[in-house]
Amino acid sequence: MVVIGRDKVQDILDKNVEPAAVCDSGETVVFETRDCYDDCVVSEERPLGDKENPMENPATGPLYVKDAQPGDVLKVEILDIVPRSWGVMRCSPAAGVFCEDFDRRAARIFELKDGKTVFDEKLTLELDTMIGVIGTAPAEAGITTDTPESHGGNMDCRKIVKGSVLYLPVNVPGALLSIGDLHGLMGDGEVMICGLETGGEVTVKVTALKDCRLPTPFLYCRGDVMTIQSAATLDGAGDAAAKAMKEFVKTAAGKDDFEAGMLMSLLSNMVVCQVVDPLKTVRVEFPLKALEAYGYKLP
Repeated sequence: MVVIGRDKVQDILDKNVEPAAVCDSGETVVFETRDCYDDCVVSEERPLGDKENPMENPATGPLYVKDAQPGDVLKVEILDIVPRSWGVMRCSPAAGVFCEDFDRRAARIFELKDGKTVFDEKLTLELDTMIGVIGTAPAEAGITTDTPESHGGNMDCRKIVKGSVLYLPVNVPGALLSIGDLHGLMGDGEVMICGLETGGEVTVKVTALKDCRLPTPFLYCRGDVMTIQSAATLDGAGDAAAKAMKEFVKTAAGKDDFEAGMLMSLLSNMVVCQVVDPLKTVRVEFPLKALEAYGYKLP
């Protein structure tokens, strides 16, 4: 099994970054990840961290997948996510929906144990660990790991969890997949700028799909398929995600614009993933079983 250590990180997804590892299509790979603060916020007394120049949203990789060529789709099956034993959250006076409530950064450290974390003496929360940053290299200029776009990246979609399958575009030879920014728990929107930030190990199976027509980034999770789109505004991201899903439903179910539109209004759900990154991200969910009724099978 291929293992990429947490020492192999970068803060940009770029075709010019040297691969950290190489694997065959269909192989299983483990990514060891740092948290979004570059593992530098380790105490509540030092909310700015203990590194002079921490990397923002470091992503482990990139992984070169043999046989993955431009125009293919990279199928990423998320087999397991194991968070480390602790997580951190910070507030910020500079970003997030509530930034005006704070005049300085503060941090809190949480223990992660047995799939749970204690918020206070009255509330214990179940973890649902997700991947915040996951993407391939774009075809043109590199994109920093704090930004989501058509290549994936910092989508902060809380449905990218163990058991999910993410489909990403292959823009360059080898795809160059990177993963980072785990959250032990996060609500849709990520409104206070962060989730329960943590590092850990992500085990995936990667397969290069040929002649595959999906509106990437495209996700399967817990019975639903999802289009994920990012834009400068929520309206732009929402419109793009809905239109991408409608075109997919038309093809998958063999429907015209009218019938596909009706199915979308009856069965789809539009959800805000995050509002705190340089671009906003929205997903549109649709039940896979409705498409399977028309004979569709997910690749």
